[in-house]
Amino acid sequence: MDEATAHAVAALRAVATDAYDWTTPAGGLEWSCLDTAEHIVSDFTAYAAQLTGRTAGTGTYVPMEIRLDAGTGADGAVRCVEASAGLLAAVVRTTPPGVRGWHPFPYGSADAAGFAAMGVVELVLHTYDILRAFAVPYEPPAGLPAAVLARQFPHVPPARDGEDPWRVLLWATGRADRAGHPRKDRWRWHNPIQVPAGPVELIEVSPDAAADLAAGGTGGSHWTEGGPFEGTRGAAGRTARAYAAGTHRPEWGMFTVVRVADRRAVGAMGFHGVPDDEGWAEVGYDLVPEARGNGYATEALRALTAWALDHPDHTSVSGVRAVTNPDNTASHAVLTRAGFTRTADRDDSHTFEYARTRQPDSVSPSGV
Repeated sequence: MDEATAHAVAALRAVATDAYDWTTPAGGLEWSCLDTAEHIVSDFTAYAAQLTGRTAGTGTYVPMEIRLDAGTGADGAVRCVEASAGLLAAVVRTTPPGVRGWHPFPYGSADAAGFAAMGVVELVLHTYDILRAFAVPYEPPAGLPAAVLARQFPHVPPARDGEDPWRVLLWATGRADRAGHPRKDRWRWHNPIQVPAGPVELIEVSPDAAADLAAGGTGGSHWTEGGPFEGTRGAAGRTARAYAAGTHRPEWGMFTVVRVADRRAVGAMGFHGVPDDEGWAEVGYDLVPEARGNGYATEALRALTAWALDHPDHTSVSGVRAVTNPDNTASHAVLTRAGFTRTADRDDSHTFEYARTRQPDSVSPSGV
């Protein structure tokens, strides 16, 4: 957020002079350049208020309106952009782990990192729009477009074969063409999903977090002793590779299992991809040794199974399946407690299934 702000404000300040008419429509928008700057300020302030107001679950933004004072010119507008960006950055830094604010996409909430990423997207895109009105080229600092694509647009195929991530971000937001893809007239981003599960909750792992986990990092989570476990890093690597190949599908990847009491990640659970041709989604999970024996895996599995079967976009899901080693009796017990039934073995593995006709109690993600 700081890097994007310093770069964008410098670019905007260069055209905040009498030589440029900010009442001109911004490039590609119906708003004037002043209106567009006001929109940036409004977004930054609203995002900060969503976090400080703890609005997750309210179904709405904090009821306030942010406007530039009447008569504010280009220089004042840029000062307001810089000031409100600092406000959002400060709130993001000081928001405790686990706090989420309401946001409509995709299912009603976002965490502090999500609001920061959305702020970066709004800033760099609308700086581009404003400068485009004056035929001044703009491109954000290297690395930012790829980062926000992986964080907020996991459903968008990433840059490949020498593509410029900035151009991909412009295409993903309806501002440019992309070879081999139709022009977008509508778009939205994707904030990682939160699924409550009693003493734990499941937080969707974005491709950038998965890549960090696979490389030995924390993936942005605070882990309990012994974590992340080997299986978690392996699953993260598969998620990162799927994203790089353009086959990753949000909601059908990996989730961290976070203990609500202390906000520590205790493991991971998730799907091995989208449901197969018969509508079956395969699930896997892994907890650090310190967290086992507390019922966390059972509660998380029940919640994720309900999420897969209950969600209105998932009506084609026939059920959820798990394939385990014959000697993994602890996993068999988790599956049985979660309501799964042993079915025919697959090769040398035991198979457990939960069919849609045996749907568990509904569990909705945060905000739904």
